[in-house]
Amino acid sequence: MSAPITDVTSWQASDYDMIIDVRSPIEFADDHIPGAVNMPVLSDEERVTIGTLYKQESPFIARKKGAAFVARNIADHLDTKLFDLPSSFSPLIHCWRGGQRSHAFARICSEVGWLSYVLTGGYKQYRRDVMSGLEAVPSTLSFIVVAGRTGSRKTDILTGLEAKGAQVLDLEGIANHRGSLLGHIKDSPQPSQRMFESQLNKKLQSFDPERPVYVESESSKVGNVQLAPELWKSIAAAPQIAVSAPRTDRATYLLGAYEHLTHDISDLNKLVTGMTHRHGRERTDIWQALIDAKDWQLLAVELLEAHYDPAYDRSMERHDRFVHAKIEMPDCSDNTLEGAVTRILAYGPVTPSASGS
Repeated sequence: MSAPITDVTSWQASDYDMIIDVRSPIEFADDHIPGAVNMPVLSDEERVTIGTLYKQESPFIARKKGAAFVARNIADHLDTKLFDLPSSFSPLIHCWRGGQRSHAFARICSEVGWLSYVLTGGYKQYRRDVMSGLEAVPSTLSFIVVAGRTGSRKTDILTGLEAKGAQVLDLEGIANHRGSLLGHIKDSPQPSQRMFESQLNKKLQSFDPERPVYVESESSKVGNVQLAPELWKSIAAAPQIAVSAPRTDRATYLLGAYEHLTHDISDLNKLVTGMTHRHGRERTDIWQALIDAKDWQLLAVELLEAHYDPAYDRSMERHDRFVHAKIEMPDCSDNTLEGAVTRILAYGPVTPSASGS
């Protein structure tokens, strides 16, 4: 006897045994519901083939060929990923709009005897929910921004805060990018804009509004991905805890964090060349000479002094953000970092009266 198929609007993974995304691999790679498993009913190539048949021959021929593809692919999933699942298995199934692909998969699951759910509106409904969350949730949270000049170990401070149980929004971690001009992670691409927003929404939804959320000072873009407007607005208006450390110590720390740049200097060369219009040929020639001489420590100090530190200072002056507290670190050692984390937690949440709001 066939099991029921129920149309639903909830896509939370905890409500189902599995979320099955039947879209093509390229659609799934661009973005998907967190925790979903890709079981495409059409491969990327098959999807193109069906589209071509639809336009160049006829919708009927396209549907007939598509049905053959879909039947074979679902059979393969039953023989592999779904083979060992029990009779009590109950998945949520979705495609792009909650149409033919998801219902075809659900009908087969129903014939097997699995109680199945189909997401009304499919991925498009999930995407609308993500964007609604990114618009509504940020204003309900109390952000505290950990700010400081380049090399102040702000990301490590966030890691330390999270290890002690604080709520942390690691934008660079979600974006898979260190945020600076040289911040890309080698051999590890950034997520798509949609995937970035999915992961942001998931993290924001997990926070307790009654507790502060610590976040690093960032621009509205992290590498190639853009923060949602309401999130950026909330972070930009949040009180800051400013950390500082001597320039030479920050330079030494950065040499360790970006050591790969000294092995392949192509990115450094591009950076210095691109700075010519701002700093002039004379200064950038000096930096290029330091690269050629492999004098990495002096190069790091020079770049901080002439470029990164002034840029940070200009940003602070331009936005005139409320500074809740200042922490001066004598160096960038792990022990000093631990002390900074302890002091930040000791300050506690910022009350409206303290922030001047």
